[in-house]
Amino acid sequence: MWSDNETVRDLVNFSQVAEIAAERIVGARGEPLSMGISGDWGVGKSSMMKLLRDSLEKRDEIDVRFVEFNAWLYQNYDDARAALMEAITAAVVEQAIEKKDTLAKSVLEKAKGLLKRVKKLRLLGLAGSAAVDYFTVGTMTPFVAGGMAAFSSLTDGSVTGDDVKGAKDFVEEGISGGKSLVDEEKDEEGNEPAEETPRKAIQAFRDDLEATLEELGITLVVLIDDLDRCLPKTAIATLEAMRLFLFLKHTAFVIAADEGMIRQAVRSHFDGAELDDDLVTNYFDKLIQLPIRVPPLGTQEVRAYLMMLFVENEAGLAENRKEEMREAVCKRLGRSWEGKRVDKAFMLEQIGECPSGLLNRLALAERIAPILTTSPKIQGNPRLIKRFLNTLSMRMSMARIQEVNVDEEVLVKLLLFERCGDKDAYAEMLRAVNEAEDGDPTLLADKEKRVRGEGDVPPLEKPWNDPFHSNWLALDPTLADRDLRGALYVSRETHPIISRADELSSDAKSVLDMLFKMTSASTTVNDEVANLSTQEIAHVTDAVLLKARQETAWGTPNILNAMQALADTSSASAPLIVAFFAEVPTSQIKASLAPRLANTEWGRQVLTSLNARDDIKGPAHKAIQTAMKGKA
Repeated sequence: MWSDNETVRDLVNFSQVAEIAAERIVGARGEPLSMGISGDWGVGKSSMMKLLRDSLEKRDEIDVRFVEFNAWLYQNYDDARAALMEAITAAVVEQAIEKKDTLAKSVLEKAKGLLKRVKKLRLLGLAGSAAVDYFTVGTMTPFVAGGMAAFSSLTDGSVTGDDVKGAKDFVEEGISGGKSLVDEEKDEEGNEPAEETPRKAIQAFRDDLEATLEELGITLVVLIDDLDRCLPKTAIATLEAMRLFLFLKHTAFVIAADEGMIRQAVRSHFDGAELDDDLVTNYFDKLIQLPIRVPPLGTQEVRAYLMMLFVENEAGLAENRKEEMREAVCKRLGRSWEGKRVDKAFMLEQIGECPSGLLNRLALAERIAPILTTSPKIQGNPRLIKRFLNTLSMRMSMARIQEVNVDEEVLVKLLLFERCGDKDAYAEMLRAVNEAEDGDPTLLADKEKRVRGEGDVPPLEKPWNDPFHSNWLALDPTLADRDLRGALYVSRETHPIISRADELSSDAKSVLDMLFKMTSASTTVNDEVANLSTQEIAHVTDAVLLKARQETAWGTPNILNAMQALADTSSASAPLIVAFFAEVPTSQIKASLAPRLANTEWGRQVLTSLNARDDIKGPAHKAIQTAMKGKA
């Protein structure tokens, strides 16, 4: 299994981008900087943040202190703005205490005073929110949430005077308690502190923070991650809190977020306002000075990524060898613009003596990398690739535990179709497997031949003719002649195994077996069919027609005996069988079919339909006309 967490082990040469970002922070020389790392979900933004931090920690030119803030963790538990303020201030105060022996007393006191200022701003905000939430029945802040017991009776359908009084007392107590905590202590001479407006309080906080960072000689790098996982309210609150710290000297803010999600949050925040795309984009752009986009993975990177994931999971390789290979792969990817490739041959050069299991997986990575890169539902996304491989691993484990013989390459191909293919086409293939006597999806036969240029077969139709399905059909191994029942059995978490036989009674199942074994007409079988209920005959007819679709030459195959028995016995089955022949390709119609059909009413309907086709020529056409004249 592969972990879904962010990592500093660079497998696709992202370190070069992280190094550039680190250079910008160092090159700012204490000037304020805000940087945005953008990209879709799962492309590696969090890993890029880790790589950036790792790069900065290795540099001697700058003394950096980090604050890692994940707004998603605070959602519904704390006010994101206040939490961010506290996290940043706590990091500065902690650094001041570490350096207390070399700092002037006034600097240390100023640093400690930052906590008081944050406390003041926080409590003012919470007290105000508590009052607003009480009187507007709005969303409760953490302050109100702490007194849920006081409010619970207001929503249980039985409100009393004591309930209202208890809730009111709670809010009043919170507001008065907040006010007492916000009141500044008197100075050493016993004087009351000067009254501060909110604007002055915020500016004083900024001034003190900037001065403290200057005295400490550090650059504060704030890494804000998972902003695009937050609800719009939390995402905007975090961005708004950043404004309090932005553009202070000795600070650098790095935000990892999907720009599309942020734009949606902005639109939600300004609900009802007329916002065009430029205004929404400008909101984010005003916060971000330096945008950096995580580069999407191409086929080269996806192939390398897959191979390195397999290498890292190989128990037979020493850790130092794995690290050497990782470095070699990243270096090679840096030269891919020259035509250098990370492929199986390159990996084998690095490995030397390769374990057989790993060799097979490297070959597998080479085959599936292009389709994982181009599939609209994966598009080379590293997180989705890991999830794909983890699902594959789980299914192979289930096959081993259940003692089901499954070819891993077959399972990979089916999983690709399941994740990326058309749902209706996938369901059609599953039905074919469930109903086939040997579990073979023969409906794929002509399609696989078409993409390989084998034989004279009809062109692909939608959705099989789009790039994904065509590439999937061309991917080895072919599946049309393989028993896929075992592979589907270990894939049961995504679809049930339901066959026609499961819908049949024991009597109907016995009749179906008789029909499949017929080599000539039989009045005994006809009588058995007639004894079934209408519903059972319908199920049996469906099963027979499904097997009939596997035929590729319509002279007098054995399945025709079963079809004739059903059509002769059941007035409901006959039209279905006539309709079936209307869909049989002209190239499959043989001359020997015509005299066989001429002896029954439903058969003559089929002949009339076939005779109307302009493309039936030669012996088949002559035999149809002769049969029709003979029964005229």
